[in-house]
Amino acid sequence: QILLPNSLPPHNPQHLQTGLADKPLELETTPEEKIDWTRSFHGLSAAPFPKEAADILLAETDPEEVEIKPDGILYLPEIKYRRILNRAFGPGGWGLVPRSESIVTPKTVTREYALVCNGRLVSVARGEQDYFSPDGIPTATEGCRSNALVRCCKDLGIASELWDPRWIRKYKAQYTREVFVEHVVNKRKSKIWVRKDDEVSYPWKELK
Repeated sequence: QILLPNSLPPHNPQHLQTGLADKPLELETTPEEKIDWTRSFHGLSAAPFPKEAADILLAETDPEEVEIKPDGILYLPEIKYRRILNRAFGPGGWGLVPRSESIVTPKTVTREYALVCNGRLVSVARGEQDYFSPDGIPTATEGCRSNALVRCCKDLGIASELWDPRWIRKYKAQYTREVFVEHVVNKRKSKIWVRKDDEVSYPWKELK
């Protein structure tokens, strides 16, 4: 059952215990037969990954691949993390496993996931995604999963420059610009960040 925002009374701690009734399945096997990734930490820090995989994971981030949000936050699109994992471990050599039920609050979906690579647990992180209407909850659950993947990939060193303040300042000075814009609908004026090789896009219009 999906809990709709209107059915949630405000400021009730019980909100965080309600969700989509999608608790991870418990395996009907013994530990010797199958690893239960909803609880197991099997293989965590057991050994480094092969150099070939490590070189791909730790490769320097190409500035041309990096995007910037209007508020100035740098990010690598989620699909590019998947491509890096596919190059390092091969399609099917890694996976994202839910470790908890989805939690639905009046504005956000959140869920904990584990990243497993080559049969070993690599990282556990909680993803989150905002939504604006009940119809957006299914899309938000997918966005939540992608957000957890990006957070897990930090432990593999993927795109680590995006959390390095010096690298961020250098990138913004070289590749981005701050522009004054006007919202085409409500006419609100503000300042946003864009890449130097990008045009200001809807719903903003650049003020000359």
